[in-house]
Amino acid sequence: MVNKSKRAIVTGGSRGIGRAIVKELAARNCSGILFSDIVFVDNSCDECVEEIQKEVDNLGTKIYGFKADASSFADAQATIDEAIKNMGGVDILVNNAGITRDNLLLRMSEKEFDDVININLKSVFNYTKAVLRPMIQQKYGRIINIASVVGIIGNAGQANYSASKAGVIGFTKSTAREVASRGITVNAVAPGFIETHMTAKLNDKQREALLNNIPLNRLGTPEDVAKVVGFLSSDEAAYITGQVIAVDGGMTM
Repeated sequence: MVNKSKRAIVTGGSRGIGRAIVKELAARNCSGILFSDIVFVDNSCDECVEEIQKEVDNLGTKIYGFKADASSFADAQATIDEAIKNMGGVDILVNNAGITRDNLLLRMSEKEFDDVININLKSVFNYTKAVLRPMIQQKYGRIINIASVVGIIGNAGQANYSASKAGVIGFTKSTAREVASRGITVNAVAPGFIETHMTAKLNDKQREALLNNIPLNRLGTPEDVAKVVGFLSSDEAAYITGQVIAVDGGMTM
């Protein structure tokens, strides 16, 4: 598959880290890998396809949008089917869809817990399971799951989110072992605190407390994460599987 066009799916791809990943994959032809087609999946944005297409420098890349509920296996299967219909196959899957419903465990509702598990963890199962058969048939695939450093170290008020991301890490390692012999790699990227709509809600005191725990003394950018995803999606990363790469400014070193 070296130097051939690649076809990618990114869940939660309309904003933040997901949007940066879509743009990074579209631009990867500068390193010899051309992503000719990219599907991003989201449940909230109808105007994003045209916006993102305008932001992509590589005019040869076609961006498709697909509205779907990431927690639904039926929607995941429909997304994969539509991607294969439009693009002829899927080479790269980036499981990025995620939400937060923060609360102390004593106050956390069952719905707050279930919603986060369903979007953050079950969606990874849904899309990975749906894409495995076509990847196995073509004997090639790159699967990158977006985890989080809180899945490694935990965080007060995020028992649901931390559990979901720890689950993503375990899922990544187990799946990597299952499909390695089929030419498919499965890795996880664990962002630290990234400048997104989620961290924009922090007040000055909360932001200062965060920075004190980050050796590089800054929050990350969506592009910091996207570049690692781009590498793991490429043939340069062919001998890397089952790994968790923290993009966290040194928080978990």
